[in-house]
Amino acid sequence: MHRDIEAIQEKIHAESAFLSRLLEEVGRVVVGQRYMIERLLVGLLADGHVLMEGVPGLAKTMTVRALAGAVSTTFRRIQFTPDLLPADLIGTLVYDPQHSEFKTRKGPIFANIILADEINRSPAKVQSALLEAMQERTVTIGDTTYPLDAPFLVLATQNPIEHEGTYPLPEAQVDRFMLKLVVTYPDKDEELEIMRRMAAGPEPQVSAVVEPDEILRARKAVELIYMDPQVEKYIIDLVFATRLPKDYDLGDLADLIAFGASPRATISLAKAARAHAFLRRRGYVTPEDVRSIGLEVLRHRVLLTYEAEAEERTADDVVNRILNSIEVP
Repeated sequence: MHRDIEAIQEKIHAESAFLSRLLEEVGRVVVGQRYMIERLLVGLLADGHVLMEGVPGLAKTMTVRALAGAVSTTFRRIQFTPDLLPADLIGTLVYDPQHSEFKTRKGPIFANIILADEINRSPAKVQSALLEAMQERTVTIGDTTYPLDAPFLVLATQNPIEHEGTYPLPEAQVDRFMLKLVVTYPDKDEELEIMRRMAAGPEPQVSAVVEPDEILRARKAVELIYMDPQVEKYIIDLVFATRLPKDYDLGDLADLIAFGASPRATISLAKAARAHAFLRRRGYVTPEDVRSIGLEVLRHRVLLTYEAEAEERTADDVVNRILNSIEVP
């Protein structure tokens, strides 16, 4: 086993060489926001979609554009609005009178990286048009199902403070996001650098420094990263504690949790922990990898009761309590 981990370690070092180039190129445009950039890379490496929540002006859109620009792939930014239709997203059949037949006109979803900007501005029928693409990586138009090119990644943003004219994401939609990030304000030094850089001239342009094949090879390397059975059990305990808190001496959470995390959370936590280890250039997963990414994987999958809302308890409070209570192997 020791030799196997050494072999994995060598492969990780070889396949992670592009990370330095990617981070350096994104850093030319985005100041700070290391947390957001790392979590977006976790999604990219673990083949998982990411939902970003934060007030306007925190460089969510800019960061996604910079990341997409640094990878030599196709990128589409879709502005979700109340009048958007599913056909505007996935495409539709258009009648060609010259040949007396219907032809497929593909929508903007046929790209490698999709920025779904302010995703909660569109009604449920539009949001649900993403479900098949996010889960099966296919799109059905009429009677034909089209595969989406790899890598395929949906990065969505939403505003947490302005709820007028917004539509809450359906639970089935939210569960398909591997990670939910809460983006916060930069510190003073970072904001000073942002002011100097952005107020002095045009925004710097990003160049493509990473090929899609490098991403796909890195994903295969991530799948090889070793996870000890004790770490696997730790992941299972964390997820089951959201469903059966009394079994883990967390009885006070039982009245706060309406529904715990689904098996998709278990899969996502394992994949994300491996990707987090890859970012640290390690060929094995530690419990700290799981703890580091646990909040982002679980916060949108733990549904609270009305009692929790009345007590002004949040999903973050519940998940943090579980992370701090379950014994680390």
